[in-house]
Amino acid sequence: MPEPKSADRFVTLPGGTRVCFRTDGHAGGTPVLLIAGLGEDLTTWSPRFVSALTATGFLVIRMDNRDSGRSTFATTPPPNTLRQLLSRPRRDAYTLADMATDAAQLIEHLAVGPTHVVGRSMGGMIAQTVAARHPALTATLTSLYSTTGDPTVGQPAASTKALLVSPPPRNRLQAVRAHLRMTAHLAGTGYPIDEAEEAAHAVETWNRTAGDGASGMARQIQAIQASGDRTAELATITAPTLVINGNRDLIVAPSGGAATAAAIRHARHIVIPGMGHHLPDSLAPRIADHVIDHLERALI
Repeated sequence: MPEPKSADRFVTLPGGTRVCFRTDGHAGGTPVLLIAGLGEDLTTWSPRFVSALTATGFLVIRMDNRDSGRSTFATTPPPNTLRQLLSRPRRDAYTLADMATDAAQLIEHLAVGPTHVVGRSMGGMIAQTVAARHPALTATLTSLYSTTGDPTVGQPAASTKALLVSPPPRNRLQAVRAHLRMTAHLAGTGYPIDEAEEAAHAVETWNRTAGDGASGMARQIQAIQASGDRTAELATITAPTLVINGNRDLIVAPSGGAATAAAIRHARHIVIPGMGHHLPDSLAPRIADHVIDHLERALI
């Protein structure tokens, strides 16, 4: 399914980060902010997922996180492999709270009022932090295949760790191959990937990336590590919360979703059989139905 036809827009936030974002749907619609995961850009969201939201009347806002897509890439050195393996971030690391501030300031810039915040994987961690630290801007929270930062839950499988330390791609062809390899590994058993669709997405991501993608991802991993265990902070969230994860996730173990739901008072938790750590077009309508139901409950 083709990408929704919306143009990249840019804003320089008060903290100096230049954020690229897109909006889809009616300008007066209820706003939904979609926050992508580690190393992902705003095009990662399934077109069917975006279209399902806009068809229901929502204004969909997608953003490139710092160090991804066409947003600002940090000038600080990335952590080396040893620091990442030992979870010892550099002193100049930014955090999930900094990334959540980017999201909150984008909401304020757009002047759309309280916004439904939806995040996947690392984006789920950012969305959780938005809900905790910027409650007045958060209408609801949806956390997709994410976790709390507690090192005893949500950990990647050994097979995934091996893939994560593979040499980064140096050209577009290598990027496509790496994306197909990782996505096939993470997709789960119930929703296999469409290789042509995924290859096209990998090409688009490569072409849109405005900086060194490998360094950006390393700094994003460092942001997660620098933020530590956020369980206590999650307990302060008051926004209606939906937690969704699959039972076949090889990078954020399903225990991460369970811990997230347990930490947030009155959170609803849905586990999708056969779902891994990916949201392909084939799964998008099912996830969209759950998310739309969650958002509409909050509007009643």
